Amino acid sequence: MKIKQHIPNTITSMNLFSGCIAIVMAFEEAFIWVVFWVLLAAIFDFFDGMTARVLNAPSKMGKELDSLADVVSFGVAPATAVFVWLQNYVVYPDLFEGVSEIIPYFAFLIPVYSALRLAKFNIDERQTSSFLGLPTPANGVFWISYIYGISNIQGIQNYIFLLITLVLIVVLSLLMVSDIPMFSFKLKSFKLRGNEKPLILLISAIVFISILGVIGLAATVLLYILISFVPSKRSKASVK
Repeated sequence: MKIKQHIPNTITSMNLFSGCIAIVMAFEEAFIWVVFWVLLAAIFDFFDGMTARVLNAPSKMGKELDSLADVVSFGVAPATAVFVWLQNYVVYPDLFEGVSEIIPYFAFLIPVYSALRLAKFNIDERQTSSFLGLPTPANGVFWISYIYGISNIQGIQNYIFLLITLVLIVVLSLLMVSDIPMFSFKLKSFKLRGNEKPLILLISAIVFISILGVIGLAATVLLYILISFVPSKRSKASVK
């Protein structure tokens, strides 16, 4: 293997390394650091593919390593944060007596469906210019920002957020393995036409984060899902 082929794999390994640290931060309930390390993993995830294309050094090993890293960084790490929140932050109503100790493990549906989504991508030859199903990194970013945003909410409001969280786990997990077309984040050119959806999302993300802070990332992911349901001329799909 040529030296230049090791460069993208090294960047992918940094994605995996960041995800591992995010898991530790989640168990320590340092949710802001979970956000930091998962976002850093997302940056590495973006640049490993770009580097492979620039260096003309794609490899089967790189593709498999990328999926393994993504399962950890955008599946296990966010799920650990959700698990810790469900276990340590939620005041369970009497209705859940007897099952409150089991409910937190529901969070690990996130990495299970993340793995299914990535495995599906690796054998799916239909994807060429957009996504099929919710991308694993987008799902991961939603969860780490959502948990950070609600981690300081105490008392009766948790009843509401508990139900919302459980529903979101199921809905977003199913979206990851669905065949619903979702647009790519990458700009196809420097022209407005054909890039309307990514630009709307980018502008909205800036507004959401400016107003809401970190939890604005979660709002951006939800908007991304909603915009994806708007009919587009392009219907083929791509990426993980």
